Amino acid sequence: HDDLARLKLAITETGKSVDEEILDNIATIGEKLSLRRSEVIKVSEGIVASYVHNTVVDGLGKISVLVGLKSAAKDQTKLIELGQKIATHIAATNPYSLDASSLDQALIERERNIFAEQSKASGKADNIIEKMVEGRIRKFLAEVVLLEQSFLFDDKLTVSEVIENMAKELGAPIKITKFIRYEL
Repeated sequence: HDDLARLKLAITETGKSVDEEILDNIATIGEKLSLRRSEVIKVSEGIVASYVHNTVVDGLGKISVLVGLKSAAKDQTKLIELGQKIATHIAATNPYSLDASSLDQALIERERNIFAEQSKASGKADNIIEKMVEGRIRKFLAEVVLLEQSFLFDDKLTVSEVIENMAKELGAPIKITKFIRYEL
């Protein structure tokens, strides 16, 4: 909430605060507007890439994504291109988390229970059911975890493999530090 409060007090190019700009826009268009959320991505070295889908005006659209790539790679152009492709991928696939360890464990357990109930109805032996459930969990993770997803621009590779390949090409490790996806 402190970041949001600071943002509302920040002065824009017009000399007015963000809060004042919002009030002016409400008066102009007659629609209720509110600034509800904000997040920041910083990387010590590397880049923060962005993608805006259905752009209305510069920097504003239906879906906006930021992704931080930490890397000491010298070729910033290729790093930015990779970041923009990953940001576009995130806009399209809406992953729940960066990796399996940061995914809500309660969500995994809920899915595991659903898969177990469905598998029990098959009448198969318990050890077979367990393998079926684990296979369904792996498939679920591949759908909702960013690093496990098939890459939008080359579905033969996962996002993780694309990052590893680029790291080899650029001669420096690349790590996604954080991503943010906002949708109106």
